[in-house]
Amino acid sequence: MTDKRLTPERFGLLANPDSTTGVLIAAPFAAEMGAEVILIERPGTGDDWRVLGLRVATKDGGQISTNWVQERRNIFCVTLDLTKPQGCEMFLKLIESADIWLENSKGGTYPKLGIHDDELLRRNPRLVITHVSGYGQTGLPGYIRRASYDPVCQAFGGSMYQTGFPESPPTLAQPFNADYVTALFALWSSLAGVLSARETRRGQVIDLAQYEAVHRLLGGTMVEYFEQNVIRERHGNSGLAIQPLGSYEASDGWIVIVAASPAGLPRLLKVMGLDADDPKWPFASRNVDSMEGIEFDAIFRAWVNERTVAEVNRILNEAQIACAPVMNSKEMAHDPQYQTREMHIEWEDAQAGRVKGIGIVPKFSGTPGKIWRGAVGLGHDNELVYSRLLGLTPAQLANLKSSNVI
Repeated sequence: MTDKRLTPERFGLLANPDSTTGVLIAAPFAAEMGAEVILIERPGTGDDWRVLGLRVATKDGGQISTNWVQERRNIFCVTLDLTKPQGCEMFLKLIESADIWLENSKGGTYPKLGIHDDELLRRNPRLVITHVSGYGQTGLPGYIRRASYDPVCQAFGGSMYQTGFPESPPTLAQPFNADYVTALFALWSSLAGVLSARETRRGQVIDLAQYEAVHRLLGGTMVEYFEQNVIRERHGNSGLAIQPLGSYEASDGWIVIVAASPAGLPRLLKVMGLDADDPKWPFASRNVDSMEGIEFDAIFRAWVNERTVAEVNRILNEAQIACAPVMNSKEMAHDPQYQTREMHIEWEDAQAGRVKGIGIVPKFSGTPGKIWRGAVGLGHDNELVYSRLLGLTPAQLANLKSSNVI
């Protein structure tokens, strides 16, 4: 994909006027699969995510966020002040030929700017509008305008309460778990909206609350409460009612093992030298708090602890028992499976130069994703986008820039 593919026909818009959150990861996912994505940023300051978190040096002596480098590949970056009449009208012109408008802000932000969904759909009846906010566009006014970030939604959505050990404080899932989950919800729902629009020729509005995306991943948690009045508590890395399932400490590190299945348990018992025909062990596997369950847990943990991670990993995988080391960045970088599948790739970043990071997921056989360029500087594509899509001349662009509209 090259700049020459940006046409006035169909593209996606991503706008963020008053706050920033990793939910914008949804657009980079799409961009890596061939979608043409335009990111609208505030003139002068840009998206906060450019500098938040750990950073790498840029070629001009500055710094740029590692998250920005990873998640802003293949994206056209423009600046536009939507609070100014000229900026608002330029935005509406862009909307007329877009497939999707994806924005994340507090609920009700855009109507305050004079940008209403009904007007957008009047201008472009096939437009899919995806509003992403912490608490949604409807509901109690006191919630709609609340600020929200990844940790806040993990707390309000219910996942944080269940994460960690019983004796420890509730724990955040890292990194940016709520943001990435919400991003995937935003992406698949927007694409579903596009499919519908192409069939019916009618667009629609998607209202995605970040806390609801987090909450949707809680499995049977709420059924347990509503039907049995049970509040699911933190239980660490182990299964709720079966074992072995969880993280176990070897002599030199940690390994995750899942061997509680009907097929896995007999294999594990054989590896450990225990009698696979003794009914005591299946009972112990299904009754973790029984005397037998406690005994089996102690025996198994001792067996793992007497060996290195590599030994346990080799023995159990050879026996077709699911397990994997708990991997850090260095270990993942040098793992042969990661390397063989080219999970980590290099690309040229406009600001940081040659960088290496996570590649494209998933892998398509016929239309594989690709990185055609890395992240770019603030307003890098103003001339390209506004001249090609809106027909603005260099003189008009210069006037807009001097007026701080772009």
